[in-house]
Amino acid sequence: MLTVSRRRFLAGTAAAGLSGLIVPLAGAPRAAVAAPARLGIGTRQIAVAGKPATVFGITGPGGRNGVVVEAGGEFEVTLENASPEATLVHWHGLTPPWRQDGVPEVTAPLLQPGESRAYSFAVANRGTHWMHSHHGLQEQRLLAAPLIVRAAGEPRADAQDVVVMLHDFSFRAPEDILAGLRGGGMAMPQGSMAHGGHGMATGAGARDVNDVDHDAYLANDRALDDPEVVAVERSGRVRLRIINGASSTNFTIDLGALSGTLLAVDGNPVEPVAGSRFPIAIAQRLDLLVALPAEGGAFPVLALREGASERTGLILAGAGARVRKLPPLGHEAAPVLDLAFERTLKARQPLPAKARADRTHVVELTGAMTGYEWGMGGRPYGGHLVLAAREGERVEIVMRNRTEMSHPMHLHGHHFQVVGIDGTRLDGAKRDTVLVPPVGEVAIAFDADNPGKWMFHCHHLYHMAAGMMTTLEYEGIA
Repeated sequence: MLTVSRRRFLAGTAAAGLSGLIVPLAGAPRAAVAAPARLGIGTRQIAVAGKPATVFGITGPGGRNGVVVEAGGEFEVTLENASPEATLVHWHGLTPPWRQDGVPEVTAPLLQPGESRAYSFAVANRGTHWMHSHHGLQEQRLLAAPLIVRAAGEPRADAQDVVVMLHDFSFRAPEDILAGLRGGGMAMPQGSMAHGGHGMATGAGARDVNDVDHDAYLANDRALDDPEVVAVERSGRVRLRIINGASSTNFTIDLGALSGTLLAVDGNPVEPVAGSRFPIAIAQRLDLLVALPAEGGAFPVLALREGASERTGLILAGAGARVRKLPPLGHEAAPVLDLAFERTLKARQPLPAKARADRTHVVELTGAMTGYEWGMGGRPYGGHLVLAAREGERVEIVMRNRTEMSHPMHLHGHHFQVVGIDGTRLDGAKRDTVLVPPVGEVAIAFDADNPGKWMFHCHHLYHMAAGMMTTLEYEGIA
């Protein structure tokens, strides 16, 4: 049991957690970093289950993990690779010119050890985003960090910012994990097969849920047996900026005794939705506004592993609150994600009305656990499936999942609107990543306003590495 003192409450917000992106009090905000900023890629050590682990990190101004920038200005960053490996960073959620998007050999060459590279482009809209390696399997080794874009004056709002970055962690090398999946030598984790349970898509039978069994699940680099404790005010408000940076794990956010209001998904405002549980697929983000009770207390914010009992999270604790440790295993399996919640979401800034799309692509998501080969249109990456677009078009992509696993599909360089689920049209949320459940269908639409060659892929790291990715290419781009 842990007691948070008033002294710790006042001082702890300046250093609480490894994210370093917490605005402590309304009267003492941390301003967005002034451009240009320097981001350093390096290695660091963390402790997981009492054991040391060497992982990557992206260090921003002041030694903090990640960076905060201001909307309406320029994203001016010098990226320095102080790690022993070549890499490149993708600005997930931003819409830069395609040559600055951070995908090796598609947009730019790898950044070699000791090299630096400058980035400069406009950042129009605020939002909760992140950055991560797009080279090999480095993302599994935590080469990722928060990237928060705030509106001018937003840090002075009467809400405390708390960034929660989720990861799945393994002591095994990711190359060994992938080899095990391809060779069929990795056992499915206990509880990873869902059989028509809560949250299962209508009409589905048995589905593969989790294909990688990790050693730990982390929130801001810490497991639930040693969680981050964030000092908060009684009767205060907290804006939770939750980022699912996991390589292969979907979660459900559980606010426990608190209730929250969903304000945005993937950095895009939605019509407010109240609740205490919110699904978050790989690479997605949630902005939740939570009001704390006047009587104070300690309040866990948990991330429940899909279809299993593992969990992670952090604790929001008022002055003098007693904090009880929670075990990393819950008493029951968490829900399996479907699109029931997605159907309820509506964008606050939808695409302009248009009678029909100028161009429609139908893409089948294919593959299976047997042999561990995944693809789009029946072909793995490099099989010449390329989606075309012309600047100025309204483009629609209909994704039909022919597999027994869900796929969080991410389009670079654009924000799309969800316009159809299983054949039913809707005016849904704007996103950059959407989950397509087993045997499900999701339609997305976007305006082709950012010419280039853009990756379009499953954000499950091992599905992508095994072939589930392609490119969207504008006509006339060499």
